[in-house]
Amino acid sequence: MRRPMRPVTPQKDGPPSNDDITSPDVQLIDAEGENRGIVNTREALTEAQDQGLDLVLISPNANPPVAKMLDLGRFKYAAQKKAAEARKKQKVIEVKEVQMRPNIDTHDYETKMKAVQRFLDDGDRVKVTMRFRGREMAHQDLGMQLLLKVREQTEEIAKVESQPRSEGRQMVMVLAPK
Repeated sequence: MRRPMRPVTPQKDGPPSNDDITSPDVQLIDAEGENRGIVNTREALTEAQDQGLDLVLISPNANPPVAKMLDLGRFKYAAQKKAAEARKKQKVIEVKEVQMRPNIDTHDYETKMKAVQRFLDDGDRVKVTMRFRGREMAHQDLGMQLLLKVREQTEEIAKVESQPRSEGRQMVMVLAPK
């Protein structure tokens, strides 16, 4: 037998406001930003509603809590715009991967190095992976030499975040832009 679905109670986002304020007294700041002192919450709420504003808790952990009279819709809108602006400005650093084999040809190596250079110039971290298959496992020193060569060629533009280390059938080194 199926149970009927319960309606989901809407989650309040933002600071507590108006009837959600449980404290009996609050430190009141009016719409002009002036401190009115400690006031009964009910009185502060009716005064805010008379002015067409909301009573919003700014600092709920203070003793008594600090409440301000303001337009809650405008306050939430400004906070939302500020968060969107902060998200727009941040740069997400990705980790790009370049895979090689120990017996890579010179032209292929140069092509891979151009890609590494481009990734580092774009501000991304680069994970250089050296793959070993079959009998190549017996010559891991060749792979290590190749990774050290990559490190030498990129030392002006990148710093080694993770030294070359062996992980099973592959060696890994991580470079980050300077």
